[in-house]
Amino acid sequence: MNMLLDNYDQCQLDNWYWFQEAFTEDELLQIEQIQEPIPFNIAKISHDTDDLEIKRKSEIKWLKKEVPDFKWLYERFITMATEANKSLWKFDLTEIVDDLQYTAYHHNGGHFDWHMDLGSEKYARRKVSITMQLSDPEDYEGGDFEFMIGNEVVKLPRKKGCVILFPSYFLHRVTPVTKGTRKSLVLWIYGPPFR
Repeated sequence: MNMLLDNYDQCQLDNWYWFQEAFTEDELLQIEQIQEPIPFNIAKISHDTDDLEIKRKSEIKWLKKEVPDFKWLYERFITMATEANKSLWKFDLTEIVDDLQYTAYHHNGGHFDWHMDLGSEKYARRKVSITMQLSDPEDYEGGDFEFMIGNEVVKLPRKKGCVILFPSYFLHRVTPVTKGTRKSLVLWIYGPPFR
């Protein structure tokens, strides 16, 4: 019993983890090349609303798990999630359900308002969210990735190639892009629902 309590005492459930340079320039170029043939779709949110553009405005495409060209990306993200989880949260992580999401937020106000990745039904099993910066910070204006932790808004790093991991219950957003395009990769790691 004490060992279990000690283990939970070491958890940092209100903290996030990041890898400053998780991918090389060659790997980032490879990602751009392998995603290129896949067509974009307008991003939706899990519950349909009439004011979708108020909540989210972006284009997405899915890099499917079963495609061999993408396997190395999934393996890299699993390795990073394992390290972050062992260090901070100690969640029970079991699987990847959704495919990798490649997202583009364009200069016409592309954004995603405050939201959590944790939700109802299958989304109740999301434990760890991962986002990777694909654009150079100089390539766009606005488009800040931010957390709301308590009453504090925390602006996240914009470095190309950095990967940020956080509990899926974190409130987060991407502010409107006013110039250029912000591109990212997003993935979620699942486990049993929080109790």
